[in-house]
Parts: sequence; C-alpha cells; structure tokens
Amino acid sequence: MQGRRGRVQLLVSFEERARKIHERLLEIAENEISDPEVKRVTLELLREPKITFVNVEPKISFYESPAAPKNHHSYPGGLLDHTLGVTEIAMQLIKVYRDVYGADVDKDIVVAAALLHDLFKYYQYERDPLTGGYRPRSDWYLSHDFAMVSELYKRGAPDRLVRAVAETHGTTPFTMVESQIVHQADTTDSQFVSKLQDVVWRACLDIELEVEGVKAIKIFHEAMKRAPIFEYAKVYYSRGRDGLREYIKKLLGLQP
Repeated sequence: MQGRRGRVQLLVSFEERARKIHERLLEIAENEISDPEVKRVTLELLREPKITFVNVEPKISFYESPAAPKNHHSYPGGLLDHTLGVTEIAMQLIKVYRDVYGADVDKDIVVAAALLHDLFKYYQYERDPLTGGYRPRSDWYLSHDFAMVSELYKRGAPDRLVRAVAETHGTTPFTMVESQIVHQADTTDSQFVSKLQDVVWRACLDIELEVEGVKAIKIFHEAMKRAPIFEYAKVYYSRGRDGLREYIKKLLGLQP
C-alpha cells in the first residue's frame, strides 16, 4: 500500500478540502440566518466546535473526522462534506415545501440545526490501526446529539433551536416541521453516499478474492482516502463493477 509519509500527505489534502468546506459553512451561517441569537450560537460553535459543558478531549481533529466509521462519508473530511450536503439539501426542501405546499417554515432554525446536528461527531471516533479507517472510541459516553443539546443549553441557545437539534435524528417524536426537514435532508445525504460506498466496498471484496494477501477492509479505507466518492461513482456507472475494480487496483498500485 503506502508508508506513513503517504498517509500523512493524504490526510493533509483532505484537511485542505475540509477547511474550504468549513469556510462555506461559516458563510451559510452568516448569510442565511437572520435571527441574532440563532446566528450567534451557530457561529460560535462553527468557529470553535468544542464541548465545554464537560471536560473531554477529541482523539482526532474536526477536519479529519468522518461522518461515520462505516455507514456513510467514512473518510477523512467526511463529517464536513456531510454537514454541507445536509444543509444545502435542507435549504432546497424549505423552498419546495414553501412553494408547493405553502408551508410556514422557520429557515433560521432549519439552517442552524442542519449546520450543528452532527458537529460533535468527531469526539466519538479515533483512528483504527487495524483497518486504516476509524472506529468508535471505547471511552466515549456521550452521543453527539446529546452533547450538542447540552452545549446549546449551556450557551443559552433559543429553545426552538435546541428542540430542533434534539429531534433531528428521529430518536424522539417530531414536534416541529423544521426538525423533520433537517431529518429528511440528513437521511437523503447519508443514504445516498452510503449506497455509493457499498459499490466501492463490493469492488474491494472482488479485489480481495483476486489479489493474494490483501484485505478488502484495508483496500476500502485506503481507496476512500485516494479519490472523492463521486469519482468512484463516475467510474462505476461508465465502466461497471469490473471497471471500478481495475480502477481501484491501478489507483492503489495492486497487481494480481
């Protein structure tokens, strides 16, 4: 595969992309949220996404973090990609539900909840030395949504924003259309990218069978660091599963 220096270079390139995505998120918060208190707390947390209500330190950086270790956006910088994807989808859903159904939607709450809903996920993960990917921390005791709700209360966030974030993941009944919109946006982005990752995973399983001495799980995580997920999608939809397998082998320098 590649040495430590190569891995560091890959993480640096993903961090550069993640920093640009972060700048875009800050622009959205500044330009799309009008309520002063909602904007204040959202920008505070985006500028410095740090848990302060309890003494805890992350094991990976905000810019490196995946959105999930396996299910979706499971690559360095995936958390920032997912956050932007959810926010952009949510803003389009506001327009649809307003224009088509005449829905009364609080855009400030939708945008803020979309930006914040997964922000503390990077506290939950650490690097996995066995797979080359990421895994949940064994010493972690707070879910990211619970942590964000607690942090919002500590920082004096408006109640509607706290409520929206608490409901966004669908683990409690919806009492606001705003949280339901963010939930739908979250589901759409995560499920779509998850299906694309499944395509890459199946190609990696094929490579494990074809190339002696390699493991699909390690190939997968290495591949997810080498190219954007939609690059793999483009190869798959134009060349099929066999073409994607050959593409990944060439990208990773693997020979049968």
